[in-house]
Amino acid sequence: MNRIVSAQRVATLVGDFPRSPAYLGLAESLRVLIGDGRIGIEVRLPSERDLTTALDVSRTTVTRAYEVLRESGYAEARRGSGTFTTVPGGQRRAHDRSLMPGTGGEDVIDLNCAAHSAPPGLVEAYQRATEQLPAYLSGPGYFPLGVPALQTRIAAAYEARGLPTVPEQVMVTAGALAAASVVAQAFTAPGERVVVESPTYPNATQAVRHAGARLVAATVDPDGWDLDALAATLRQTSPRLAYLIPDFQNPTGHLMSDSQREELAHALARTRTTVVADEAHQALALAPGLADDMPLPLAAHAHDAITIGSASKSFWGGLRLGWVRAPLADMDRLLQARIGLDLGAPVFEQLVLADLLDRAHEVLPLHRERLVTGRDALVTAVREHLPSWRFRVPDGGLALWCELPEALGTATTAEAERRGVVVAPGPVFAVEGGLDRFVRIPWTASPDDLTEAVRRLAAAWEHVTTISGLDAAGPAARRAAGRVMVA
Repeated sequence: MNRIVSAQRVATLVGDFPRSPAYLGLAESLRVLIGDGRIGIEVRLPSERDLTTALDVSRTTVTRAYEVLRESGYAEARRGSGTFTTVPGGQRRAHDRSLMPGTGGEDVIDLNCAAHSAPPGLVEAYQRATEQLPAYLSGPGYFPLGVPALQTRIAAAYEARGLPTVPEQVMVTAGALAAASVVAQAFTAPGERVVVESPTYPNATQAVRHAGARLVAATVDPDGWDLDALAATLRQTSPRLAYLIPDFQNPTGHLMSDSQREELAHALARTRTTVVADEAHQALALAPGLADDMPLPLAAHAHDAITIGSASKSFWGGLRLGWVRAPLADMDRLLQARIGLDLGAPVFEQLVLADLLDRAHEVLPLHRERLVTGRDALVTAVREHLPSWRFRVPDGGLALWCELPEALGTATTAEAERRGVVVAPGPVFAVEGGLDRFVRIPWTASPDDLTEAVRRLAAAWEHVTTISGLDAAGPAARRAAGRVMVA
């Protein structure tokens, strides 16, 4: 069945588009809407007559706008059916082949990566940044600590959250994973212990391993952190660092309360352990009112904490920007570690992010609305089609952490790949093995795709449980184990 977007919906989305000339303004607005996903791919656009009425423009304006879309590759006319959205290069233009080895075809729903398409407003931020760029071209373009304008805005964001910060405490990096690598290089030596949650974000733990540190797992239960057990682990192992995700933990979605953060800070102080707080998902509060009532940053309780932030989840992964916020006394150490890895993040993208932070009050609510819609669609589909799977609905973040009745996560996801949906099984997130009773399902696709993905997962689950997973899903399981995960 063809998906259709109504003329009134298009009129609402394009809003007060530029009208000099009107057809180009309309075409550009539609191109942006198609590009960032607010109007999906393979969606039938309104008829020229209906859109003319909805926008109160001439028929010629709509006709010429559709012509521009077709010429630029963002629409195609189908005889007898209408005009449909598309993108130059096809739907899979946005997928790196390394992220989906052995999987192809237009019908694949990729839920391996918990990251959304760009939010509304990103194109405009790039356009404004272009106007700022010439002021930087007379210099060498190297900013190992970050462009000062961006450092200032990141520091101000921490101040607004109740954590006094000066720009000199901020280092901008090429993503949160690069930030984790810098911290690991700066603060660990081969053989030193680092406590990490399990399950957790696997790429960050890999960065710690590359620095030569020994990982010590601290279990995060499906219902939350066991702080007594975590404190015992700190006492027994005397780790150099503890890498934790207190804000919508990846993959469980848990949010650590202020009282829990205070209790944890005391345990860290007793063992002289420096905590690295990964706040990549901090801005993704989805429960009503929660965005304005989030717990204080962990660094407000543990004053020697090192905080990692990211633009990838709150804005767009393509920006490839993250940052480290640390005590002033640690900044030189971080800088020395950083210049052994790279000499700074791209200037242009830093200007884009600075602009987005100035307009976060406009961009983030729209982004969260999309995530709430996806989350609710995913929850409804899992409850309907996989009623035996257990999960809690997180108040934020990007994914459901589903517990299966049997330890068949790897087999189920491998069978699901055969059916055209890619998700990550629990062992991917385990520090010391196990967790095959779990599957992570991000809600970052469209509601239609999420519903279809769950239907395929349900068929895969039925197949695997029928044969009791005895074939371990064969080669597909080995492909899944080797797949690159970026989020």
